Amino acid sequence: MSLYDDAVLVLKGYEDQTELRQAYLDHMAEHPDGLWKACQAGHVTASALVIDPEGGRVLLTLHKKLQMWLQMGGHCEPGDATLAAAALREATEESGVSGLSLLPGGPVRLDRHPIPPPCHCHFDVQYAVVAPPDAAHTISDESLDVRWFGYDEVPGVADASVIRLLEATRARLAA
Repeated sequence: MSLYDDAVLVLKGYEDQTELRQAYLDHMAEHPDGLWKACQAGHVTASALVIDPEGGRVLLTLHKKLQMWLQMGGHCEPGDATLAAAALREATEESGVSGLSLLPGGPVRLDRHPIPPPCHCHFDVQYAVVAPPDAAHTISDESLDVRWFGYDEVPGVADASVIRLLEATRARLAA
């Protein structure tokens, strides 16, 4: 199965945010290259919130280009077999944490947002990954900083999309 086919199946199986999900599927139908950065009309990205449920905290990156505290994530690459694998790869690369595991249940949220040129729009498929106990992190080339924040600290440093992702992740953990 191709990454494109996986993305379509993942999106069709995602039961929340029905209008936004349909916009993602419409975009992919109109743009067979809609997974790749080269698609100037926008492209699907994969991200993951790194979470430590035992410690009640999340690991965020201070994105070098955007100068914002965000979850780990980015563009799909040709070697990615699935969107989940792309999110896990991005989380591992950007956090330096080994042994991350995807939170079961598929994507946690979708978030479409504009990005400064050369990108125009990201159709972000957002996952959550659980960090192993005592996870050690590093700062990647794409980050100015990487830091753990308690759940209650996130609204003071991150934007609304990260806050919504954290809320949805916590709800899934509680289910």
